[in-house]
Amino acid sequence: QFCVSRPTHQAEQYPVSKGTLTLDDRLYDYMLSASLREPDVLRRLREETSKLEWSVMQISPEQGQFMRLLVEMIGARRTIEVGTFTGYSSISVALGLPADGHVVACDVSEEWTAMARRYWAEAGVADKITLHLAPAVETLDSLIAAGEAGAYDFAFIDANAEGYMDYYERCLVLVRDGGVLAVDNVLWEGKVADPADTSESTEAIRAFNAMLHADERVSISMLPLADGLTLARKR
Repeated sequence: QFCVSRPTHQAEQYPVSKGTLTLDDRLYDYMLSASLREPDVLRRLREETSKLEWSVMQISPEQGQFMRLLVEMIGARRTIEVGTFTGYSSISVALGLPADGHVVACDVSEEWTAMARRYWAEAGVADKITLHLAPAVETLDSLIAAGEAGAYDFAFIDANAEGYMDYYERCLVLVRDGGVLAVDNVLWEGKVADPADTSESTEAIRAFNAMLHADERVSISMLPLADGLTLARKR
């Protein structure tokens, strides 16, 4: 065996990383100040959503920016969203699509998506988004039945944890080879690592994560972004 050591001064300058850096408020604020390019319409949507009882369901601004960059990088044109809420993620993705790009948005709340519709119009992306107000499984099954298998480039899953398995399997059918699925909340506020937490939602996320880890149909990476975001590229 060979061991290579660095000079002490070099080791002090470049410490060995043993894991992902924990962000305190100061460092998080710095990260946003150094990288976030949030359009004013998204800032206003985020601020209005923060006043809602279920505001915790809003994705973070850096996650929205990341997904916009992701769809730009893969050249996405057709995308799916399972769980729309007030529209932050759908606007973020739509802004990263070309002029003829499209988002199929799935949700069951007329109240929350009414806000989304208003901000879609303000962001100039309303013509890029089709909202289906119905259980997502029904919408996804209807797309498959209509011959849409393999017709999408990207899918974002951010809905009830108990439905993740069903949403994933259907989105995997709808996304093309080489396409990407992004699954939100996979760290579940850290509850997935707490063996004492056996709630239905936590167990559902654990089961989903374990399934995806073993799924050879995709290449994966779990990112400690916001509440945890797993990317899966369909092979």
